[in-house]
Amino acid sequence: MDMVLTSPCFHIHCLIYYQTFTIACQCEATVLAKEGCWTFLKGGIFLSEPLNASSLYFQSLNGQNVEIEITSTSLQPFSHEQWRANQEAIIDRERKGEITITVRDQKGLPVKGAMVKVKQISSAFPFGAAVSSMIITDPRYQEWFKKRFSATVFENELKWPSNEPHPGTLNYNTSDQMVYFVTKNKIMTRGHNVVWQDPTFAPSWARNLTGPQLQQAVDRRINSVVDRYRNKFIHWDVNNELLHYDFYEKRLGNPNASLDFYKKVQAKDPAAKLFVNDFKVVEECGNTTNVDSFVYKIMELKKNGIVAPGIGLEGHFNIPNPPYMRAVIDKLATLGVPIWLTEVDISSKYSKEEQAMYLERVLREGFSHPGVNGIIIWAGMSQKGCWNMCLTDLAFNNTVVGDVVDKLLKEWHTQKLRGITDTNGSFSFKGFLGKYKVTVVHNNSLLIKEKVSLSKGIGHQHVIIQM
Repeated sequence: MDMVLTSPCFHIHCLIYYQTFTIACQCEATVLAKEGCWTFLKGGIFLSEPLNASSLYFQSLNGQNVEIEITSTSLQPFSHEQWRANQEAIIDRERKGEITITVRDQKGLPVKGAMVKVKQISSAFPFGAAVSSMIITDPRYQEWFKKRFSATVFENELKWPSNEPHPGTLNYNTSDQMVYFVTKNKIMTRGHNVVWQDPTFAPSWARNLTGPQLQQAVDRRINSVVDRYRNKFIHWDVNNELLHYDFYEKRLGNPNASLDFYKKVQAKDPAAKLFVNDFKVVEECGNTTNVDSFVYKIMELKKNGIVAPGIGLEGHFNIPNPPYMRAVIDKLATLGVPIWLTEVDISSKYSKEEQAMYLERVLREGFSHPGVNGIIIWAGMSQKGCWNMCLTDLAFNNTVVGDVVDKLLKEWHTQKLRGITDTNGSFSFKGFLGKYKVTVVHNNSLLIKEKVSLSKGIGHQHVIIQM
């Protein structure tokens, strides 16, 4: 659903709702419209039943007497089958590449009739799950994880209360061991988090500090954790969930407190991308936060010298709405910064079978969107289980939710290929982006093994393998 609105008077927060005879009003799009500007509003409706008639409502949260003008309205229906076909077409275009391997002899002449075997050994798309400290000591957890995932985030072990339980008393023993594990196994890892804007998740001893005391504590935290793990993490969630809360701005008396945190982290670890990580943006439409809040925050960071900001969409879902997901990510993708789904799970109020179905819906929409650069599932395992959703039991046997993940990992991985070189000594294939092992056999003799990469944005690639 695409609409263009304008507010001739002032900055308004506008929501669009739809209603059918059997479905109560549901929010399906939200926008912050500015005075004198046309504003693009895009949303999505996911229906579980046939639609014969419906009504669309526009609501301003700024009160009465707000004039809203609408033009260029478009409402496009899709069947579930059409939506899936579109996802597959995007995946084929955005997540795959074409390559021609040419085999030549020592004289540089093409080798006809050589057997070329191709095996994908890694994916270019970062896909992973959160881990807990249990992974340090449980070999079953380690093997289960390494077999599947290339990316991770520590569930709790890098958070400020874990690292500084008492003022000035630092404890990085657990996080150090986890960093050792991910570094040893070449697993890309997000730094979650430096501080958390919700005071509930600040160290208990820090919540009632005076402004100067809190500033000193925050500076100590930034200096400590970022210095210690410089160049270890691909991202930092600098001030987690800052779109929802303003604890540090209020307590420090500094409206630019969060911006200052980002600048300090950037100075200490310039190689890492600095993320704004938040919830209820892609999950559902509402009035607490919205896609425009994210847009303005990223623009503010870039304007003030943060050179590598990123967007972290947590993704704690109830029943996911793929059209709404796509509308939100479409708008965020116009900023040209990395977008990750960082904490994907499905509420525990649903059965495992429902969680599996809804998780597949989210993962397919995320993987098929060209603006999404990585996905992490929030399913760290501990002796107490998982926060909302588990992929395995405590013996690391898959649940039905884990089976869905395995199914998609297999689907999004090029299966073993083989072919015979033609008269030009060439063999071509199309596969998922990533690294491949190529084996060439001729006259029943192994000639060579070589690794090649299928990379995004290069077009049809050509690789010459010299005997």
